[in-house]
Amino acid sequence: MSELTQYIQCDVELNVSGPSQKTVASWTAAALRRIADRLEQDGFDDGHHDVSDNTGRPIGSVYFDFSEGYHVEE
Repeated sequence: MSELTQYIQCDVELNVSGPSQKTVASWTAAALRRIADRLEQDGFDDGHHDVSDNTGRPIGSVYFDFSEGYHVEE
């Protein structure tokens, strides 16, 4: 028996720099939370999307490929 399954392929590339490791980790986590929040609100289409820090400075990109297919159980 097979059923239709939804798939998301996601690739994230961020380059964040700052005055300390703790600060860089915090800024990176904040950017990832913004991506996750937008994803949960259906805010992305297929393809590449620029990612900015909280000041609007570009820090990388995220790629999404939304697809569906049949999962076959053996």
